[in-house]
Amino acid sequence: MTRRRFLLTLLLAVPAGQTQANWWERAQDLLRGVTGGSTTTSGLTQAEIIDGLREALRIGTDNVVSRLGAPGGFLNDPRIRIPLPYGLNRAQEQLSRVGLSGMLDDLEVRMNRAAEAATPRARALFVNAIRDMSIQDAQSILNGPDDAATRYFESRMREPLGTEMRPIVDETLSDAGAVRVHDDLMRRYRSIPFLPEVDTDLSGHVVDRALDGVFHYLAVEEAAIRQDPARRTTELLRKVFGSGG
Repeated sequence: MTRRRFLLTLLLAVPAGQTQANWWERAQDLLRGVTGGSTTTSGLTQAEIIDGLREALRIGTDNVVSRLGAPGGFLNDPRIRIPLPYGLNRAQEQLSRVGLSGMLDDLEVRMNRAAEAATPRARALFVNAIRDMSIQDAQSILNGPDDAATRYFESRMREPLGTEMRPIVDETLSDAGAVRVHDDLMRRYRSIPFLPEVDTDLSGHVVDRALDGVFHYLAVEEAAIRQDPARRTTELLRKVFGSGG
């Protein structure tokens, strides 16, 4: 059975009158109906049910990466916009009084642009993680709490994602002049007495906050997948889940 045919069969297995919000629960019921390697009463195997979950997660993670990797993905979103490093943000008002407001604003923009440039590196890692997901992992996600998939990805991928994104952030910050702006700002900052210490690892700060943003929206996407796969905008899921009960 092809993936598309499986997903269509899963949709048709939902009794008339059930809403699309019950898709996740229906998949759980079907999975619980599998014993060993046999099929459910709907003719679906465990592997086919898990394959459907992988497909939904693949599309969900792709939505997140596409959204945050676009211009303004971080900069224009107040929920995940990357702030100035600790210390600079605390002293922002004092620094503005001595004419450094423009430099602070410029640095913040460049940091968010670097995160947007680095985020597309996450796409291949998510694809690989979903492909390599074991049946046991998928079962735990399907039957776990509302953010089970997000926590699964974060526990396994935060470190490798940071490693992949760091060189892009380094290069983007350097090319955009952010490193120069930061170094110049820090020289002036240190000449002002009684200001707090500042996290000087600019790239590390950007990568860490970028990952926070990725996993924030991954949790949002997971909730949407669990509640209503029909709201996904890909052709595949429109075709499979588009007809509501």
